[in-house]
Amino acid sequence: MDVAERTIIVTGGSSGIGRSIAITLADHDAAVVIADKEREPRGDDNPTDIVIQENGGEARFIQIDVTDEDSVQHMVYTAAKTYEGVSGLVNNAGVHHSSTIHEEDSDAWQRLFAVNVDGYYLCMKYVLDHFVREDVAGDIVNIGSIAGLVGFGESAAYCASKGAVVELTREAAVDYGSDGINVNAVDPGVIKTEMTAAMRDDEEQRRFLANNTVAPRLGEPDDVADAALFLLSSRSDFVMGENLVVDGGWTAR
Repeated sequence: MDVAERTIIVTGGSSGIGRSIAITLADHDAAVVIADKEREPRGDDNPTDIVIQENGGEARFIQIDVTDEDSVQHMVYTAAKTYEGVSGLVNNAGVHHSSTIHEEDSDAWQRLFAVNVDGYYLCMKYVLDHFVREDVAGDIVNIGSIAGLVGFGESAAYCASKGAVVELTREAAVDYGSDGINVNAVDPGVIKTEMTAAMRDDEEQRRFLANNTVAPRLGEPDDVADAALFLLSSRSDFVMGENLVVDGGWTAR
């Protein structure tokens, strides 16, 4: 996949899916900006930028709060100045909590939307502004979820936020596709990350996941990373506004 010599920002790139995407892009010779609140990953591994550099790749960590507009603007400016431009964005930073609607805490709802929706909007805003001003035919990949396509159970805020990502992706594709800017999304199913660890550790939940996944396994972060790599490469130039589902057949039922 031809992402060599491109500079791509990956939000939430310190852990989980974002970490796998960042490493995969670097393995294909992209310069990667890992944008996250914390440099240290969840777990005992080395920071993503260090792992990439030790493997001979190019990476830089920039601390960011995706809910803070000044922080996002500074991140995009710094990345563009460091690498003489930015040509890709992976919107991945996200949070999750479980609750039904009538039990949902209003402040918790707002906090989740601030990250999962407002954060995506702000990152897209400033990256798209850079693309337009510098005449860059860039690519944006939003990491959504099958929870934005189907009900998931006791995840009202999360489902609503990921549904918003689906439509934000489509609208951006319509608005910017004529400029050669591709905007797409990857919608994972249940992926083996720290975010899903509690669900996977519960026996009843584990049966629920297995019963709803057609594939004989749950997803790995690399499954999502490979899909993102495709959408960031020129091999997907005619793919616009698509939500590429990577769920082991969950939504095929």
